[in-house]
Amino acid sequence: MIRIGIDVGGTGIQFGAVDKDLKIIAEESIPTNTHLSIPEQIAQMAAAVVTTAARAGFSPDQIESVGVGIPGIANPKTGEIDRCPNMGWFHVPFREEFLKHLSIPLFIENDANVAALAESVAGVSAGTSSSVFVTIGTGIGSGIIINGKIWSGFHGVGSELGHTIFELNGVPCTCGNRGCLERYCSATALIRMGREAVALRQDTEILRSVGNDITKVEARTIIDAARQNDPVAVEVYTRWIHQLAQALANIVNFLDPEVIVLGGGVSKAGSFLLEPLQREYASYVLYNDLPIPEIKLAVLGSEAGIIGAAMLS
Repeated sequence: MIRIGIDVGGTGIQFGAVDKDLKIIAEESIPTNTHLSIPEQIAQMAAAVVTTAARAGFSPDQIESVGVGIPGIANPKTGEIDRCPNMGWFHVPFREEFLKHLSIPLFIENDANVAALAESVAGVSAGTSSSVFVTIGTGIGSGIIINGKIWSGFHGVGSELGHTIFELNGVPCTCGNRGCLERYCSATALIRMGREAVALRQDTEILRSVGNDITKVEARTIIDAARQNDPVAVEVYTRWIHQLAQALANIVNFLDPEVIVLGGGVSKAGSFLLEPLQREYASYVLYNDLPIPEIKLAVLGSEAGIIGAAMLS
C-alpha cells in the first residue's frame, strides 16, 4: 500500500507516491489549468493520482489515501475548499467531486500546515511533539503542530502568523489590512526595505550588483551584499532580522513550542540567517532565563508538500 500526496501550486500541481518509510518513490506533475472548469481540473488530478501510483508499481486499489495541500483554506472535516484564490476555487466541494473518480479516502489541508507536518514526521523537527513551521517567501506562511497533529483552529483559519498585526496602521497588506507581520518579515519586505534604502543612498554594492537598476533588487541581492559587509545592506538586513526575531519571540511567548522551523526561499541563506536570529530573538522572549526553543532550518525543501499531504489522515 502507498499514499499519494498532492502539492497544489499556482503554476503546477505536484504528485508523489509515498511509501511506509515516508520516501517519495514516484512523482508526476501537471500544469495548473485554471482555464478549465473545476470538475475538469479535479478529474485531471484524479487521473494523475492513478498515473503516479502506476509509476510506483501500484494499482488504484492499493492506494491507502490521498492528501492535498492547497495555498488556501480548506475544511478537513467536510473536504470543502473554502477559498484558494490562486486556483479560483471558492467553496468547492473537492472531496465530493474527487470521489466521483476514485473511491479513496481523501484529506485536504493548507500547504503551510502540510509542510509543518512533513518536517515534524520526516524532517528536522521529527521526534518532537510540538513545533511551529514558518515559511519566509513572498509572504509569511506558518503551520502549528501540537501533540503531533496539525492545529489550524476551530474554523480552519488559524496559524496565520503572517497576518497578525505587527504595526498598528502600518504598511498596507495584500489582504486589505495594514501592518501585517508579513509586510515586515517576508522576502517581499526585505526587498521593499532594500529598495527604499538605496533610493536614498546609492553608493552601495546592492545597486552595483544589479547594474544600478533598482527594480532588479531582490532579497538575495541584499543578503549577498550584507555578506560582503556593504554598510547599506548590513543596515537593512540587521533591521529585517530584528523584526523577524521579534516575530519568532512572539511565537514562543504565546505557544512555547519545542522547536521553530524556518523554510521558504530566504531560509537558503543558511547560517547567515540562523545565527543572528538565534542571538537576537532570545532577548525578546519573556522567560529567557529558561531553555527556549531552538530555531532550525527546514530540510525537506520541495518534498515537504508531497510528504506532508500524504501523511494527512
